[in-house]
Amino acid sequence: MSIELGQGTGPLRGVKVVEIAGIGPGPHACMTLADLGADVIRIERPGGQLLAGGGPHMLLNRGRPSVALDLKHPDAIRTVLELVEQADVLVEGMRPGVAERLGIGPEDCHALNPRLVYGRMTGWGQTGPFAEVAGHDMNYIAITGALYGLGQDKSRPHFPGNLLGDFGGGSTYLVIGILAALLEARTSGRGQVVDAAIVDGTAHLNTMTAAFLAAGTFKEERVANLLDGGVPYYDIYETSDGKHMSVGALEPQFYDELVRLLGIAETAPDRYDPEQADALRTLIADTFATRTQAEWVEVFEGTDACVAGIIPLSEAARHPHMAAREVFVERDGFLQPTPAPRFSRTEATLSRTAEDAGQSTREALTAWGIDGVDALIEGGAAVQA
Repeated sequence: MSIELGQGTGPLRGVKVVEIAGIGPGPHACMTLADLGADVIRIERPGGQLLAGGGPHMLLNRGRPSVALDLKHPDAIRTVLELVEQADVLVEGMRPGVAERLGIGPEDCHALNPRLVYGRMTGWGQTGPFAEVAGHDMNYIAITGALYGLGQDKSRPHFPGNLLGDFGGGSTYLVIGILAALLEARTSGRGQVVDAAIVDGTAHLNTMTAAFLAAGTFKEERVANLLDGGVPYYDIYETSDGKHMSVGALEPQFYDELVRLLGIAETAPDRYDPEQADALRTLIADTFATRTQAEWVEVFEGTDACVAGIIPLSEAARHPHMAAREVFVERDGFLQPTPAPRFSRTEATLSRTAEDAGQSTREALTAWGIDGVDALIEGGAAVQA
């Protein structure tokens, strides 16, 4: 696929982004920017990034060409700075101080391009006693208070993969910060550093729980609150075939529909009587256990009972609602999510297939106006895969 800048289909068409490749939330943020139409050039180390993979199946890398540069080579650093001069955004996810030591830190970049938005993605943030310490998703959400209450096991917390930290508190807030800083830069003419820390974002995501705690209505224990399985009408139940249904019938009218469709409206204990909670939970569980998931889906889905079958990712694209909205598409031989959110006028569509490291080094650098690309490759500063 040839490279021509400014051809994005989403609302970020024409925005130029330099990505210094990392893992997890950084690539997810840059995938999102590319999905929304930005021209993102992905700078990778020769041979690729540990845990970031390569090739068309590495969906986090979709939407942007891959350029392999050896950032220990001075000509490679000069090339990054040439890209920065014309960019709107730079994204990096290295430990604090590493970019500065390489010569591509905020001061270096802003000296060439004062309007640049410099996005930094880390777990602990740029400051604080843990700033230079290694960590992963569960470590970050552990110290924010978020992991403590997760799961329906009173004896120990359960972590939700790396969705909450890396992507919920990490890449999502990096994208929010970049877009906010871009908007401000249009007025001021000046860029700034966006310090996106997973600990900050995760804590912010958890504001509602903080509000419940401040109001004195939240117990800091698992399976003891409204949204953690502490009530029988907001929980998960097993069906006769070993599958599960999600029940979220919080409001009275939705609960009434739940017990009506379950056929237990006349026998269900008072939902507001905490002494009857175990009996109500047992009744709901025993009732769900009498039929298969498919049978209960036919009863509930499409009603206001707030009940849905729990299905694996491999089946999600075939769900009628997901299929109608085309939430997943088949592309390059792989099922993958479509860009989100959606726009009424500047519709975002998938563009480039994810590449191996350095697959488009010559083509992408040339498209960005870098001179002497062949010399960079011959000198070892760049690698064409």
